[in-house]
Amino acid sequence: MNSKNDKIDNSKEKIAGETKEAVGKVIGNEQLELRGKLQSSKADFKKKTNVSDNVEKAKEGIAGKMNDMIDKKEAKKEAKKEAKNSSK
Repeated sequence: MNSKNDKIDNSKEKIAGETKEAVGKVIGNEQLELRGKLQSSKADFKKKTNVSDNVEKAKEGIAGKMNDMIDKKEAKKEAKKEAKNSSK
């Protein structure tokens, strides 16, 4: 399952949980209210610990660092080449 589907499913869980909680309060059903709170809390926890988002952020960070290192290395080569050409 991809990240978009995970987010949509998680949002559905959150809304369903909040709805159950509200209905439970209105009709005085503490068990339904509790189930709603648990479902909503579970959705919050999943959102905070979304592994796929964290992996994507880490991959982007690593790719950025590698690109920076390559760019610096190429800049040094170019500077050496220019220094060598200007000394001739």
